[in-house]
Amino acid sequence: MLDKIKSAYIWTAVSLLFLIWYPFVGIIYLFDRDKAKYNTGRFFRYVGSAMTYVNPGWNITIEGEYPKNPRNPYIMVCNHLSNADIPIISRLPWDIKWIAKIELFKVPLIGRMMTWAGDIPVDRAKKGKREKTLFIAQDHLKNKASVMFFPEGTRSKSRRVIRFTDGAFILAIKNKVPILPMVIDGSSDCLPKDSWVFTGQSNVVLKLLPPVETAHLTKDDVGVLRDQVRNMIINQLAEWRQTTPEEVDDLIYSANNTDN
Repeated sequence: MLDKIKSAYIWTAVSLLFLIWYPFVGIIYLFDRDKAKYNTGRFFRYVGSAMTYVNPGWNITIEGEYPKNPRNPYIMVCNHLSNADIPIISRLPWDIKWIAKIELFKVPLIGRMMTWAGDIPVDRAKKGKREKTLFIAQDHLKNKASVMFFPEGTRSKSRRVIRFTDGAFILAIKNKVPILPMVIDGSSDCLPKDSWVFTGQSNVVLKLLPPVETAHLTKDDVGVLRDQVRNMIINQLAEWRQTTPEEVDDLIYSANNTDN
């Protein structure tokens, strides 16, 4: 019963945050002359960050070195464990344009604010739409705004790192923009799946890893770059979980499990 009362408070507070933020994001959007709508996006991220402080059961730690100049753009990539990953990453003190599934842009209030902030919808069902997504992302990079990808494309149900898609790495090499890898762990239970009730304590850590330069790479290096970044994320998770990289890599784990 106590968990239900606490959860009702949390969801009410989150709803109020979006209602309060909505008109202010709209006003900033109208006066934002930055080509990347950087100021609008930055203000919108505050509501995501605020969400992480509403739930007393979320204990979040951020590690690693921040970029010295947030307007030097990066392709940012991170493993994906939960819908909570988005507000947690929004704690970072600069604007990031998110690649997000088109369904989110249809959610009342949230979808409109995402559009104002310059976030980028991707329609997974239409191949041509995915190419358009990369073109929009490229424009943001030219306008000195970083772009955020979850290269797994979906949340990992096993908590292991699943297969990475190539889009982020193609974009990085084509535009000679460095990759900024991030690793998140502990967020799997932050937002309940198929339930509205929050339970227990979630200790989450988000770490920024060293950037990976792409200026010397060509399109033939996409697979090498993808695997390098993926292995960096896997190795960090293995260290945190005090296990082997093979136990964290879903491709290896699944292959070994099938063989047995």
